[in-house]
Amino acid sequence: MATAKSASYDYLIKLLLIGDSGVGKSCLLLRFSDDSFTPSFITTIGIDFKIRTIELDGKRIKLQIWDTAGQERFPYYRGAMGILLVYDVTDERSFSNVRNWFSNIEQHASEGVNKILIGNKSDMEEKRVISTKQGQELANELGIRFMETSAKANIGVEEAFFDLARDIKKRLIDTQQQAQQTRQREEVKLDTGHTTKTNNSGGCC
Repeated sequence: MATAKSASYDYLIKLLLIGDSGVGKSCLLLRFSDDSFTPSFITTIGIDFKIRTIELDGKRIKLQIWDTAGQERFPYYRGAMGILLVYDVTDERSFSNVRNWFSNIEQHASEGVNKILIGNKSDMEEKRVISTKQGQELANELGIRFMETSAKANIGVEEAFFDLARDIKKRLIDTQQQAQQTRQREEVKLDTGHTTKTNNSGGCC
């Protein structure tokens, strides 16, 4: 949650784009953050990130979105609250490698991190080698959301980021409520213990 001094947003959410190089992670990042598309994108070197603040269910959500350049940058997994695992529907190898990326998430990311599987370049139907059904079946197997996108044609990009952000916001609220309930139970226990002790410590009249 934002503090009173930084009330320009209600939640700060860090997202991470992972997947093989060339699947369009940087293009997805640019499309969502700047609503632009560059076909001849220079391969990301190291780590790049963009920020976009969105309105979601009456709350202002500041999204900090990191692009891992298709490399195994495990330290960046730990701080991520949501991960977009991207493959290219025209590249069978990138799809086959999804399980390896997912294994890395399970091993290095924070417990409970929200995930979504993204089949990018869905506009390139004539070159498609991975069907929508295959993508959905893999997502079902991994137990995560699935969506196809096209950064070029601006298909599904907003929905993918918004859906993931909504899932994370719900998890944060649920966690806060559980923590508050636990705190209240502890306070009740303390109050009850104090009252019992006070009642038992009275002297003779």
